[in-house]
Amino acid sequence: MFRKLSLLVVAGLVATILPSTTAAAAPAKSGGPTVQCAFTPTPENPAAKPVRIPSATAKAKGTVDVYFVTNYGLFVVRMDRANAPCGVHNFVHLTKSRFYDFTQCFRLTNSTRLGVLQCGDIYRQEEGGPGYKFPDEVTGQETYPRGTVAMGNQGPGTNGSEFFVVHSFANIAPNYTVLGHVVYGMSTFDRIVKAGIADPDLDGPPTHPVRILKVFTR
Repeated sequence: MFRKLSLLVVAGLVATILPSTTAAAAPAKSGGPTVQCAFTPTPENPAAKPVRIPSATAKAKGTVDVYFVTNYGLFVVRMDRANAPCGVHNFVHLTKSRFYDFTQCFRLTNSTRLGVLQCGDIYRQEEGGPGYKFPDEVTGQETYPRGTVAMGNQGPGTNGSEFFVVHSFANIAPNYTVLGHVVYGMSTFDRIVKAGIADPDLDGPPTHPVRILKVFTR
């Protein structure tokens, strides 16, 4: 029943949002330069959902718009292949594999140092990835202003499915691959933050669960 109702919500939100974002969309062109990515299986942490390892060849130019339908509303992220070709290639692969559909964002922070919503884990915070990892794509000059979307990790070279969206600011070391930025729907995150955090330190699960119903690209 939950999924049937959720799909109706998805259909309604998509119908509402697509006309207003189509004109601003910047779809990636076919062809162009490519890079080789290193995706390494992690048998100690098998895939939490059925998903294959992505192909090793990734496009190194262009952008792709990724649409996220949540129970708080919809937001759109424009991902930059030139900045993180392997990271974006992986995210698109997981999206097409429906890895993120019907998942939950388990961590919300709102401190003086860090204000992010962390998603992409299937079981709980930092548990439940795709069964593989890949290296960081960082220069050491990364910054994370409001609207930034970046890969989460548990140390160098441990990227998988986890990602975070900066709803205010993130005064953190440049150790996280920047995938792109929110181009529509920051008000969704304002609503999520306003609903509160179930932790006195303002770093824990959202008071009211944040659910990703559907992720897709155009």
